[in-house]
Amino acid sequence: MSYDAPFAGLKVIDLSQGIAGPYCAMLLAQHGAQVVKVESIGEGDWARALGVRYGSHTAFSIIGNLGKRSIAVDLKTAAGKQVVWRLLEGADVFLEGFRPGVIRRLGFDYDSVSARVPGILYLSISGFGQTGPLAERPAMDPVLQAYTGLMTENRGEDGIPHRVPVIVADMSTALYAYQALASALYARRDETHGRYIDVSLMQGVTALQAIRLMACHLEGGTMKPGGAPGGVFQTADGWMSILAINDRDWKSLCTVMDMPTLAADPRFADPASRLANDVALYAIVRPAIAARPCADWTRRLTDARIMHERLNSYAEFLDQPQVRDTGLIQWLSQAGVPQPVPVPALPGTPPAPDGTPRAEAPVPGQHTRAILAEHGFAPPEIAALLANGTVAAAAQKDI
Repeated sequence: MSYDAPFAGLKVIDLSQGIAGPYCAMLLAQHGAQVVKVESIGEGDWARALGVRYGSHTAFSIIGNLGKRSIAVDLKTAAGKQVVWRLLEGADVFLEGFRPGVIRRLGFDYDSVSARVPGILYLSISGFGQTGPLAERPAMDPVLQAYTGLMTENRGEDGIPHRVPVIVADMSTALYAYQALASALYARRDETHGRYIDVSLMQGVTALQAIRLMACHLEGGTMKPGGAPGGVFQTADGWMSILAINDRDWKSLCTVMDMPTLAADPRFADPASRLANDVALYAIVRPAIAARPCADWTRRLTDARIMHERLNSYAEFLDQPQVRDTGLIQWLSQAGVPQPVPVPALPGTPPAPDGTPRAEAPVPGQHTRAILAEHGFAPPEIAALLANGTVAAAAQKDI
């Protein structure tokens, strides 16, 4: 155990699929835990079919499974269940992401697992939670963005609610689940038993919106702007985000727009006045910003120390000197993918060099034989399990 690998020695059995559970388990792996991903035979985790496929991978399955090892098991068979019970011997963490009730039917509910492994930290991730009228409804990120109010709050200038393209429900849930597990692992040093941790996408995306949710409630349903002028402005050759809501920045903005006398206009004399007269304010500011290109505004606003940034595409972002100089992006090779892929470095975590275990996302069943051998299965037993379809192993050409 060290700061570089604080979870070294921890054994994690990951039955979750999609993004929220797998990403949470991936974070454990990146901090040194030995994570065994248990997948179904054939396609494996359904995240491997989301979006464009590259062999057994998609962008979802790569990001969600870096640093893990994969075993493919038929959980519907008695022999497959026995394999998982063997894997659970000595485990510290168990993750599952099935709809409520499914894991109990498979025989791996918390009561059953904790009876055999009393110290287990058992994490269940679901869409709407384990109880309530919506518990059994299938739910993914778009559903939870709609249900929790996020889409309604994310209205464009066209007045239409829009989905946030990044999967904020899954990613926020993964982060909250990871912090719950990390806290439980710390507390378990003084506990005699493990615990059950229930996390849902509904909880995760709601917690992410805590400030706006509260403000809208207190302000009668609509959160008031923090100040003006602020927002996204069209320039002569693109778009910029500019924020000049305090008096100092407002006066500086007037100067860089070559309109110094505008700062003395009584309609815009203070923050409250600018908000009250925002229509007139933006009628002046928007055409002024639109008259010059982004590079000109970047120079002017930087010199004036006004918060701003040109709107980048992902390709432009990856090419930024700040991104390169800080090592923000790691370029990692993955099985079946024709070129190295950009993987953001996890905050506070040492980078994983390309070609190392932490930098590789497994294909389904890539480590089946090795994992079985480590858990006491003799070569003839492994051969028999493979032959009768209880487990499956990836072909060498797929790795």
